[in-house]
Amino acid sequence: MKMKMDNAFYVEPVGIAGELALWWNNEVKLSVLHYDKNFIETVISINGETEWFGTLIYAPPYEEGKQKFWEKLGTLRNDMNAKWCVIGDTNIVASPNEKYGGLPFDHNYAKWYHKFLERSYLMQIQSKGGAYTWSNQRSEEDVIREKLDRVLSSLEWGFHFPRAIAVIDVDIASDHAPIVLLTNGVVKKS
Repeated sequence: MKMKMDNAFYVEPVGIAGELALWWNNEVKLSVLHYDKNFIETVISINGETEWFGTLIYAPPYEEGKQKFWEKLGTLRNDMNAKWCVIGDTNIVASPNEKYGGLPFDHNYAKWYHKFLERSYLMQIQSKGGAYTWSNQRSEEDVIREKLDRVLSSLEWGFHFPRAIAVIDVDIASDHAPIVLLTNGVVKKS
């Protein structure tokens, strides 16, 4: 999928991990409300339609900070009727079928993520593409693949964009596959 975007916003990485990058075209009106090393909080309107909240995330990769991150993210939208979409690297394997290779599935890490979903009234939206979004990029016998990146939405956001899909694209320059959010559900051929 080839993309040409008119606008960009970046949060520089801390060390070698965690850079956040957000791109959008001119039909999207986007304002950054707040950002830090783990998220970019925005308000978005497409083609002048109703505004909604969009949050791009990079969750901490290590146990230290994970629980605090999910609790902080959960405080951004206290209104269950808000139109809210969260997209990015959760650094959480949410269920055993989202992991191939490496250490066994860790229920403790997943519990913070699931508590966040329950408190925030968010659900994962449909995705197309690969089953995994991250790989350690090692040879077949040592390879680990996990689904770490996802798009979540509130019920209100889902009602507003009922055909939305997340396209998991091919990872070219990263160990993560990029996720492209298509609010109208159309995958254009390049």
